Parts: sequence; C-alpha cells; structure tokens
Amino acid sequence: MDGSPRVLYCVLTLLALITFTICLENNGQQRDVDEKVTYNGDQVFRVETVNSKQRKKIKELENQGLIEKWFTNSTSVDIMVKKENSEIVKNTLNNGSLLFDVFIDDIQRAIDVENPPINEDESELSGRQGHNLTFERYHKIHDIYKYIDYLSQEYPDILEIETIGKSYENVSLRVIRIKPDKNATDIKAIWIDGGIHAREWIAVSSVLYLINELVYNRDSLESHMNNIEFHIIPILNPDGYKYSHEKERLWRKNRNKQSANSCIGADLNRNWDYHWGESGSSKYSCAEIYKGVKASSERETQAVVKYIMKNPNKFKGFLTFHSYGQYILYPWGYAKRVPSDHKEVHRVGLAMAAAIKKATSNEYTVGNSATLLYPAAGASDDWAKGVAKIKYSYTVELKDTGKYGFILPPSEILSTGKEAFAAVSTLANEISSENNNNV
Repeated sequence: MDGSPRVLYCVLTLLALITFTICLENNGQQRDVDEKVTYNGDQVFRVETVNSKQRKKIKELENQGLIEKWFTNSTSVDIMVKKENSEIVKNTLNNGSLLFDVFIDDIQRAIDVENPPINEDESELSGRQGHNLTFERYHKIHDIYKYIDYLSQEYPDILEIETIGKSYENVSLRVIRIKPDKNATDIKAIWIDGGIHAREWIAVSSVLYLINELVYNRDSLESHMNNIEFHIIPILNPDGYKYSHEKERLWRKNRNKQSANSCIGADLNRNWDYHWGESGSSKYSCAEIYKGVKASSERETQAVVKYIMKNPNKFKGFLTFHSYGQYILYPWGYAKRVPSDHKEVHRVGLAMAAAIKKATSNEYTVGNSATLLYPAAGASDDWAKGVAKIKYSYTVELKDTGKYGFILPPSEILSTGKEAFAAVSTLANEISSENNNNV
C-alpha cells in the first residue's frame, strides 16, 4: 500500500499525456475537407499574458483543443476561439483573471470582406494586358503564375524564370531572377520569399509588389537596386496557398501527407536543417508547428536548399516575408541567443524599420526572434545564417499588429507592399555599399 500514491500519480500522469496527445491529434489540421470551411461566429481574442501562470492557462486551453494561437509575444497572445467554445473560454479567462479584448468579432465576416469574387471589369483586364493581377485584391495561384509568365515573356532582358522543384501536389516552385544592370560589377545577390505559411496572403502580395516595382519601374530605381541580383519566390508553399483559397482560409502548413495515419502537412518554417526539432516545434503531425519527419523532409525546403547551396557565397541577404505583427526579426530562432555579428545585423534591421516608417508611418520592432516573440527551431532564416552563412538574414512580419491579423483587408495591400519594398531597398543599399564579406 505504501506505493499506492506513486501508482496513482503515474496513472494520472499517463492519462494526462494520453489526453494531451488526443487533443493535439484532433485539434490540428489533419484531413482534407469536402466542403469549404466556414468560420461563422468564430472570434479572435487578444489576451494579456504577463506572467508564467497566465501563459500556462493559455497553454491548457490550447491543449484541450478550445483555442488556436495566432500570435504571441512577451505580453499578450492572440487566440482564435470557435463559436461553440466561446463561453467556456471566456469563463476560463475571467476566472483566471486574464484580461482580454475581442479583436475580430466574426472571422467569417472578415473573410467575406477580405476577398470578394472577381468582377467583370477585372476579367476583362486579363484580356487587355495579358494578366489580371492588381494590388486591390488577393489573387489565386493561377493568376499569379500567369502574371509571372507574362513578365518573363515581355521583359526577358530584365528577368528569367527557373523552376527549382515541385511541391507535393506537383506544382512548380518558380524563382524569378531579376538581373542586375549590365554594367554592374561585383554582383551580390539577395534571396526573397513569401507565402511559406499558406494563410499569410499579404506576404505573397507584398513580394509580388516588389517584383512589380523591380520590373516596371526599373529605370527610376536607385542605382543600388540595379546592382543587386534578386532571387525571388513569391509562393514557397503553393499547395497550402491554393488550399487556403479553395477550402480552408486559415490553413498554415503544406499539403504533404507522410502516411495513411498521419495528419496532412508540415510547417515549412520548422523543417530546415539547423537545430531542427528543438524548442518551438512539434513532433505531432497534427500540430500547426509540426517539424516534419526529418530535417529538410519537405520538397519545398529541399528545393530552396539545393538552389542556394549551388553558390551560397553570392547571397549576402535573405528575407522571408510573413505576417503578422510588424517585426523585423533576426537569428537565432532556436533559442534566446544572438550571432556574433548581431550588432551589425541589428543596425541594418533598424535602418530597414526607419525606411518603412518614412514610407508609410508604420513602426516595426527590430530584434532577435526568440527573444521578441518565441523560440522556433528549424526556421529558414536560422538555416540561411547558420548553414548558408548569409550575413543579413531576416524574417519580416508584415502588417498588422492584430486588428485584422491574417485577414488583412485588400485596402492594405498596396501600403504593405511599399513597406516590403522599403525594407528590401534599404538592405540592398547596405549590401551594395559594404565590402564583400560573409559571416
């Protein structure tokens, strides 16, 4: 009988672990859906979490499958709450003395406003100019690839397209290489990507805006922009992006299914082979931060690694665009540590933030990603810095700071694109003006 309390403790611990695992497996993005997912009555709360006890309470709600975290930093967390869970979540927050505000009252209503159907005028636009891409709406992948094809046909002297691989659903991963000026010497390159997380549509649109400026306004660009060779992939997760348009707006991962019993998708920003599988990633296939079965297991990751590592020394900058929060983040993400040259990397980050503020008056916070936000091992910017040795490696979290979150209205596309362009131009200027050295 002396061991009975210990036995009881072990049984309770095992039951808790089983419950936790079941919640993870049922709360993730695990299967295809036949009908388009709707979010009628679902809401987003911003909860103040200033101490460990409050953060633990949020984690408990998450483990129970009652909430989904959208965004978190050291003082608050944005949580998505389904309509049927609203009362129990509110009661739990109130009973735990956690202060919260409703940021999005009805997610589906916000989605309906975000991207209305294409009208006849826009359809006619495609016939007149060879594509229908504008910066007044979020476009599907077919329209985006048609735009890319159009640019490559009309401006072969400025850019060329290279397919660097295929996604799980056999969609081409297409890199746009913007050529430097013919008279440029000591050519340096910058890698830019968007859409690694499917639901972050503004990242895709902002990278497209950048391409548009580099092509259509080439003659008016500052000289440092024409001295850089840009390697740009606007949609790094085409399968997930397509699925977020057609079936499930808030889908995050790619669409790979590892086995018959696993959930669909890996988080492509936890799959890179640098401190893979450490803090801030998950081994559960249904988790939104699922790391994949092994480092660089995903086709999208493999394609970029192979492409950059063909000639890593020429890449002096690496920018991956995400949303949301308005941050310019630099490694390391796997832990609250900084690289040896962090003062210089921070200085350039501050210059990028200053350029954004000058362009649109919006403020971006600069700093180490694990410290400002949370640990995220296996992220692409850590790989770029730690393996490819690209000195200026950043994750840019675009607008906004939470009012709309992932569902940013189309009226914000143009100004957000200008912010992305300001950041890229500043980085290009820094790289163009310094000596050719790497970390």
